[in-house]
This record gives sequence, C-alpha cells and structure tokens, in this order.
Amino acid sequence: MSFLALSSIRKSFAANTVVKDFTLGVERGEFVSLLGPSGCGKTTVLRMIAGFETPSAGSLRIDGEDVTALPPNRRRIGMVFQSYALFPNLTVAQNVAFGLRVAGVPGPERETRVAEMLRLIGLPDLGARYPYQLSGGQQQRVALARALAVRPRVLLLDEPLSALDAKIRVSLRSEIREIQRDLGITTIFVTHDQEEALSMSDRVVVMNGGVAEQVGTPFEIYNRPRTRFVAGFVGTLNQLEAVVRDPGRGLVEIGGTTLTMSGPLAVAPGRRVRVAFRPEAIRIGAAPGREVMLRARITAVDFMGAVIRIRAETEGGTLSLDTFNRPDTPPPGIGTRTDLSLSSRDLIVLEDGPAA
Repeated sequence: MSFLALSSIRKSFAANTVVKDFTLGVERGEFVSLLGPSGCGKTTVLRMIAGFETPSAGSLRIDGEDVTALPPNRRRIGMVFQSYALFPNLTVAQNVAFGLRVAGVPGPERETRVAEMLRLIGLPDLGARYPYQLSGGQQQRVALARALAVRPRVLLLDEPLSALDAKIRVSLRSEIREIQRDLGITTIFVTHDQEEALSMSDRVVVMNGGVAEQVGTPFEIYNRPRTRFVAGFVGTLNQLEAVVRDPGRGLVEIGGTTLTMSGPLAVAPGRRVRVAFRPEAIRIGAAPGREVMLRARITAVDFMGAVIRIRAETEGGTLSLDTFNRPDTPPPGIGTRTDLSLSSRDLIVLEDGPAA
C-alpha cells in the first residue's frame, strides 16, 4: 500500500462538485506535483489531505492509518502557504518554534530543533530578526522551516513560489527539492506553473475540471501526453488535423501528405484525429532517422538567445519548431521554402479527456 493513499475522493460544495473520483497513491519520500489551471481542484485536494476540508466521498490514508475524519492537528502534516503566513510579532526563531511549542516540545529540545532548521534553510544567524526584516525568499524559507520543525509525515506546499520574482523562484525551488531529498519527506506540491512541476517532481498529476487527466513522470507527461488538454497545457505543442487512412498500418493523411505513425491506431478508417508533436522534434531538411517529411514555407523567425523559434506554414497548418542557435549557421530567411523532417516516434494521436 502507498504511504499516502487517496481512494475515490470526491468533494462537493452544495451542487458544485469540484473534485471527482480522485485516486492517487504516493510512495514514502516521493515528490508529487498537482498541476493545472485555476479552479481545476488541485488546492481542494491539498486541503483535504491537510484536513481543512472533509471529502464528500472516498477515503484518505497516511502510512496505513485512515485519517479521513481526523482533524488537522492529529494528522502530523506540515504545510507551506503562498502568502508565507508568518506571525509578524514573532521573531524568525519564534516562528519556527511555534508548532513545537503548541505540541509541547520541551524548551531545550525546541531550541536545538530551531537551530537545526535555520541551518537547514541557510539562515542560521537570522533567528532574532522579524519577518518584515527579511526578503520574500527568506520569509518563504522560514515558513518551510516552521513546517519541517514538527517532523511531519507529509509536507504540503500550496503554490509557495508564486509571490516571488522569477530569479528567486528558480533558486528557491532547487533549494526546496534538495531539502526534501535530504529529509526523505513525502511531499505534495500544488502549482499552475508547468516548469516548476516538471523540474521538481518525481511524478506530476495534471488536473482539469476536478479529475486527474494524466499521472506520470515529467518525461512521460511532456513526451507522451494522453489527452488534448494535457498536450495543450504542458509545453508548446504542434497539432495538425489528420484523416486516418489505414489504422492497422498507422497511416494518416495531413493536407495531402501521408504519414506513418509508430504503430497501429485504434481508430476507424476515415475518422479525423489530431496528430501532435513538440517543436524540438522537427528538423529543417532531411535528417538521419527522420522519415516523415513535410513541405513548408518559413513565415517567422524569433531569436531567443540559445534557442531560435521558427514558424512555418504547411498544407496541414502552421507549425512551430525550435532549433539551437549556432553562430556558424544562420537561420533560414522568411519566405524560404524547405522540407521539415521528424520521426514517426515523435507523433502522438491525441484522445479526448475523461468524461466530467
């Protein structure tokens, strides 16, 4: 059995069901992100794990213990909020010690654990300061230390980086992941930022309309999205409408060009489907191992430093492709006609998402 197990969880507010038949197993020490747009139900799932909301149906277990009806203070959960939620009238050390004091941890042990937590977050000399004397990144580190000080069974992170500027956000997410690995604590991270989810997680749960559309490793979520929503929400994706010609042989037709998919299709002949592939899967001109060719005209070239994003018009529609900047090889000019090549292994036929 998984260390954290959510079984057929449902949550309704009056007639509005915001989480629908949600099932997830999280292993001990695993870092799992709930990723999705605002209103998809990810924060509601987090609040049910914390005990702030009670499921309308289903069960929730931590380390084999049924905690579905337990109050938050009996679940041994640590939680870090988007807004830091530090006590402005308490020093950094007093904020970190707050949960320990409530739990009745003796003074000497409390002081030792606070010092340990401040060293862990890289602020060993700032215990006497107040929150207003810290930067946003430092305040979020203190909030993390406070959550970890009580040695929780599960750590919950509710969009903890969204209030920070981009540079601090990148450095702090690396620090959080390193601390989580060092402590081996089971962690659930809520975010709407796909880069955060992909870079930090062991697994990602992509949510939409209260359901989990796909659960998988970052590699699987990005490279093999199973539904149109996942494909469109995670990363940039080219999508072209195709007609299935021979499902047994994996043949589809896009704008008069026949493409061979990597395997047979469970779709009737003549049906229209969406064929998708990532911008980085495309090469300009023929390339070894890339048997799929599309005729195209270059319509835009955007220089982005290390990467050049090119837009090209094909018979099936407009495509985006990414290529690395090479100082000795300038990109093609606008209006250039060329062949684009890609591998059938990179082609994905998208399905509809699960029924709401």
